[in-house]
Amino acid sequence: MDAVWSGTWVAERLGVRLEEAGDPGSPRLDELLGLALRRNPKRAHLLVSQVLGKHVPQSPRAVYAAGYGLGERVRALLGDEAAAAVVLGYAETATGLGHCVADGLGATPYLHSTRRPVPGVEPAGGFEEAHSHATSHLLLPEDPKLLAGSGPLVLVDDEFSTGNTVLNTIRDLHARHPRAHYVVVALVDMRSPADRGRLTAFAAEIGARVDLIALASGTVHLPEGVLAKGQALVEEYKRQGAGAQAPGVPAPGAPAPGVPAPGVSDRAPASAAAPVGRIVLDWPAGVPDGGRHGFTPEHRARLEAALPALARQLADALGAEPGRVLVLGNEELMYAPLRLARALEESGAAAEVRFSTTTRSPVLAVDDPGYAIRSRLVFPAHDTPADGPGDRYAYNVAGAGFDTVVAVADTHGDTGALHAPDGLLARLAPHAGRVLLALVPSYTPDTSSGVSSDRREPIMPEPILPEPLRGPAFSSYAPEDCGWLLQDLSGAALEAPTEEREEAIQAGGAHYAESLPVEYQPSPQYQELYQSALTASAARIARAVGTVTETVLAERSPSPVLVSLARAGTPVGVLMRRWARARHGLDLPHYAVSIVRGRGIDPNALRWLAAHHDPADVVFVDGWTGKGAITRELAAALEAHREAGGPGFDPEIVVLADPGSCVSTYGTREDFLIPSACLNSTVSGLISRTVLRSDLVGPADFHGAKFYRELAGADVSTGFIDTVAARFDEVAEAVDAEVKELLAADRTPTWEGWAAVERISEEYGIHDVNLVKPGVGETTRVLLRRVPWKILAQRGAGADLDHVRLLAEQRGVPVEEVDGLPYTCVGLIHPRFTRGATGADGKAVTSK
Repeated sequence: MDAVWSGTWVAERLGVRLEEAGDPGSPRLDELLGLALRRNPKRAHLLVSQVLGKHVPQSPRAVYAAGYGLGERVRALLGDEAAAAVVLGYAETATGLGHCVADGLGATPYLHSTRRPVPGVEPAGGFEEAHSHATSHLLLPEDPKLLAGSGPLVLVDDEFSTGNTVLNTIRDLHARHPRAHYVVVALVDMRSPADRGRLTAFAAEIGARVDLIALASGTVHLPEGVLAKGQALVEEYKRQGAGAQAPGVPAPGAPAPGVPAPGVSDRAPASAAAPVGRIVLDWPAGVPDGGRHGFTPEHRARLEAALPALARQLADALGAEPGRVLVLGNEELMYAPLRLARALEESGAAAEVRFSTTTRSPVLAVDDPGYAIRSRLVFPAHDTPADGPGDRYAYNVAGAGFDTVVAVADTHGDTGALHAPDGLLARLAPHAGRVLLALVPSYTPDTSSGVSSDRREPIMPEPILPEPLRGPAFSSYAPEDCGWLLQDLSGAALEAPTEEREEAIQAGGAHYAESLPVEYQPSPQYQELYQSALTASAARIARAVGTVTETVLAERSPSPVLVSLARAGTPVGVLMRRWARARHGLDLPHYAVSIVRGRGIDPNALRWLAAHHDPADVVFVDGWTGKGAITRELAAALEAHREAGGPGFDPEIVVLADPGSCVSTYGTREDFLIPSACLNSTVSGLISRTVLRSDLVGPADFHGAKFYRELAGADVSTGFIDTVAARFDEVAEAVDAEVKELLAADRTPTWEGWAAVERISEEYGIHDVNLVKPGVGETTRVLLRRVPWKILAQRGAGADLDHVRLLAEQRGVPVEEVDGLPYTCVGLIHPRFTRGATGADGKAVTSK
């Protein structure tokens, strides 16, 4: 144990303390637990176990002994009843612990809850974990009779804090298969006196005996206001020096006086990367890789017999001197890596072996001996989770001095994301002398006696999503004009000055969608330019709106559901809705959804749309195309959604302007000034760009955005709509003629814009198309939100570029007039001269 308790940092700052309440012979709470902070609206502190093998690398012998010993105590309690018992562990944290308890109990079957639904396997139950960031648990036993017996049910979790999760489970299962005896097992029992009384009353209510066994017990003393104080401390500490610890935080700088140095983090490799090897373990055929679908005593006997050979295979792959070895499991996959680590430890093949696993849980890292989470690595999920992509974490690995890291994954998780430049293996490589990927086969249940194995629809009970946000509570648009399939993050601190934000993105590898730029406040001169541009182009925009809307009505659906890509597409969606109402009396539904470069479209928004409308009627709307990156992003995201079993949506996006020739449904292919591109939220309903950050957006949440109510005085959103809509009548005849021509024309995309961008990238020595932002709209965005290098302008371009020239002058950016430019203008970013340019995956492009 460290000389300094790993809960000291939190205890001193928040007044949190652990109060002992166990037997004199029990381990002390400060021997079993440390403290950390997490960004969670329900509970700010995190009890970090020293013997669980999740957040803190520990000797596998110690991890296994803690669970096995608890199992022995359960066996002593149950006596003859033990033969009829079933053990149930909780995902993700206690999957390995529960399995160890089952081992200690004896010839007992084991099952753990899971967040990974499997086609063809019907759930035998499900429940919620109220304080967690990812709540839905499924019970998916291969043998549906596993939980149907009347013998004791042993429920295992890492900590027993309020008891809500256990009560939810027992309530659900007792209604299906009543039994007389339940045993709750945890490493620590931290319930309050009120919670203890509630469990007693619950047992009396259902007429069953409920016992509890823990290594140690006590309570967590939480001062008044600790939740708000903890959240404020997380934000303050990130700003002062730990910015790289969490996505989307302003640039890391020197810590303030008295603030510990930030923990080691990895979103961009910090040193030379270690080589990555790969081995497929000779796992015994037919033995599950864990308890997701049940693990029988027969399975246990076969695994025990195979472990010595598996340890030899692993040792041979590591070589003669592997040094200090970390065996790293993966989320729910805890037991198999633990047993491999313990077998390797017992073989003596390595100088030292430690065990831990990755996790979904976002926690602040602070490099201080009095804090339990000293470092964290961040990487995307690589097991195609049913709740969509998101960040995952490995704690206390970076900076721990491991010579070798053995990353254990099942074959289901051996995907391209695992091996990607920002994947887990790449994140581990700078922090070890060697990385070895060890694969165990994913167990596939036999569904031949039940539901057909080719069933595609998801079997997880879908969480109920909220109704769309609408004005005036969220956005300045009329409530009928747009429903926002977003969550309101107005209270979150997400903005940072452009240069600081850019540096944080590049230095930490954070995704651009994890933070927001400070909203641009236009000068009076710029506002005058906007107004004059709107007056000059209103009829031109109205004509493009009419053309794209009539084309959609003729070719896509007589009653389309307009779904704009927030936020650039949203004013266009509102205008298309207004046109359909004015010209045809149609009241078209219109929603705004989030799409994030490198992360795809919001899967929960798609789920909501499919539940309320025919996906065949959904038409995705954006403002304009540049080189077509979002066009490709949408197509790829919808294809992945379909392959995952979701309903099919038409990936063909429609836009007001298509200068890049990337789509076949458009209002115009001219590159001209669309005034809504001149401003940010003040022309888009006062809504920010969308945010996707794992500590704010859970698996069942919509992506987020902010409503800038404080900018109402500068808002021109409805004025823009009304000004353009006022010109509908005068352009109607021209629209009819143009649509007639378009419907008969060959509008196949040529992607000539992409080709032009590639040429410009090479001609200017940039060698990266992601740093070339073509078109008036994209160039405006570069000047408003980024750190541009220079602007290329078509020679002789007139008033369409007045606002671009003004912004460039205000920011000291040169404007170079060129001949033969296929766009009116192009914005260039160059990482050798500026910082934080983002690529197609939405993350930093490093300097060449």
